[in-house]
Amino acid sequence: MADMDPETNPHTEHIGDEEEPLFSNLDLFLFTLIVGLVGKNIIVFYGSQTGTGEEFANRLAKDAQRYGMKGMAADPEEYSMGELARLAEIQNSLAIFCMATYGEGDPTDNAQDFYDWLQENDDEDLSGLNYTVFALGNKTYEHYNAMGKYVDKRLEELGAKRIFDLGLGDDDGNLEEDFISWREQFWPAVCEHFGVEASGDDSSIRQYELKVHNDINMNKVFTGEIGRLKSFEVQKPSGKASWKKPVWRNRALCTVGQSLNDTFCRFRYESGDHVAVFPTNDSELVNKLGEILGVDLDVVISLNNLDEESNKKHPFPCPTTYRTALTHYLDITNPPRTNVLYELAQYASDPKDQENMRKMASSSPEGKALYQSWVLDSCRNIRAILEDMPSLKPPIDHLCELLPRLQARYYSIASSSKVHPNSIHICAVVVEYETKTGRVNKGVATNWLKNKLVNGHKSTVPMYIRKSQFRLPFKASNPVIMIGPGTGIAPFMGFIQERGWLKEQGKDVGETVMYFGCRHKNEDYIYQEELEEAEKKGVLTQLNVAFSRDQAHKVYVQHDLKKNKEHVWKLIHTDNAHIYVCGDARNMAKDVQTAFYEIAEEFGGMTRTQATDYVKKLMTKGRYSQDVWS
Repeated sequence: MADMDPETNPHTEHIGDEEEPLFSNLDLFLFTLIVGLVGKNIIVFYGSQTGTGEEFANRLAKDAQRYGMKGMAADPEEYSMGELARLAEIQNSLAIFCMATYGEGDPTDNAQDFYDWLQENDDEDLSGLNYTVFALGNKTYEHYNAMGKYVDKRLEELGAKRIFDLGLGDDDGNLEEDFISWREQFWPAVCEHFGVEASGDDSSIRQYELKVHNDINMNKVFTGEIGRLKSFEVQKPSGKASWKKPVWRNRALCTVGQSLNDTFCRFRYESGDHVAVFPTNDSELVNKLGEILGVDLDVVISLNNLDEESNKKHPFPCPTTYRTALTHYLDITNPPRTNVLYELAQYASDPKDQENMRKMASSSPEGKALYQSWVLDSCRNIRAILEDMPSLKPPIDHLCELLPRLQARYYSIASSSKVHPNSIHICAVVVEYETKTGRVNKGVATNWLKNKLVNGHKSTVPMYIRKSQFRLPFKASNPVIMIGPGTGIAPFMGFIQERGWLKEQGKDVGETVMYFGCRHKNEDYIYQEELEEAEKKGVLTQLNVAFSRDQAHKVYVQHDLKKNKEHVWKLIHTDNAHIYVCGDARNMAKDVQTAFYEIAEEFGGMTRTQATDYVKKLMTKGRYSQDVWS
């Protein structure tokens, strides 16, 4: 899963059936924009899966104010993008698209309808629309920045005018640095295009104002709900709804310090789907932030947008308490981006701290190096920064405005709905490590899940299902080859369970071959009992396990594939097998693909180019599927 990439999370519920409005959303959007704006108008649409695209869009919209323009970030899912051409009716308007790529070159969930519209409307005339695109992706994936590149090319094909070059952000390198470098060249070009002075105001600009509620009905206060108030108490069915489900079992899967956990909760799903889990920050970390800042975390507050025309009224659900915001809504564990440091610098009483924070937010080589070493390499989150810069005392409301939203974590489901119709299994690495500063950082979601009490107090988990194309073949008689080292085995546990269920139903089930890998058999061979039992019952017709560190030379799944190359080729070329790869995108997925090239070369008499095309056709036909991440 890529883009691993909304301040206002798109996964909210629709509340009942509403009467058809007199005007479309975009009519109202354009009306309020035209009436309320004076001068230049900038709209930043974002396609975001993990929140980074939306964060960049908000930063660009805020930048517009520094140049005397009016900007706003907009979720394409909330508007009729079929009326995009009407933006040209706004004098000197500009549409910016911050587009992340998800999965195997796919649009993000909230940009799917926009993508479909672009594909289906060849007759659309976008002449008069000024635009530019910044793409967010990861070079370890084959379809690097596919969505951003497509939007950039397609808008031009439909007649829109590109006023600045496509920006390419690489999350495998330094996405923040890529964005800053592009942004610093982008704004002077915009100013030149519109004929305005290219000198932005460097002062801090607040987007929200604080309102403290001294006397409020607590039933109207958000307590962690992602969308609708009280949505966890009165749950309504919706494709993107966040539901709270109880944990029914929580167990360690290996012998080393509970580094892998298998949790399952009740839900409806299909094998191969992903589950999105909304985690909660560690209460100890939240309390520490309150202590450092010297505030009462239980004060009920709202942060209200100063731009009354904006469709985004609050940075997170309001009214709520600082404690709830820091616990449920804000990312307090990742290193803050440079824009946060820049905005907070004004609150440092030590001039040296101010200087260093502003330097780290700059594009100078020294500033970039300082940010890389002091923040990123040292894994300093906001707590560590506040502790190591004691002169820095920002108002908590401004800090809450600046911090990005805490995002859902996606996991490949490790069970079959045929065998476990009322529960979902998750297989995840519990993250915990010591930083260069001697602090212990813990993964938000995995530690939170690990500590869930089975059927105990607060054992529920807010989650929703994300449908996947990672599916078993329609014909059970087709063989399947599954390659999933480490936690990449997760979806294959569901596949194995389902193939076993099909056999029990008397179906003709083809060969089911598993290639699994880990470092040591005695330490991290997860699901060993289940795999060996499946092989014993004939559900797995072949189980291949590579233990990379149990011998002098390293052995990986691709080596086992080549060891069985003749059988692998027969399954693929003669028996119409489907291939599934899950796990690491940076090395494993590429090495496995190369192994298939080599097998096709040897047994198919192909050149490398022909073998590459052969594998590409398998992908096109849906016979080579990947669920990989970086």
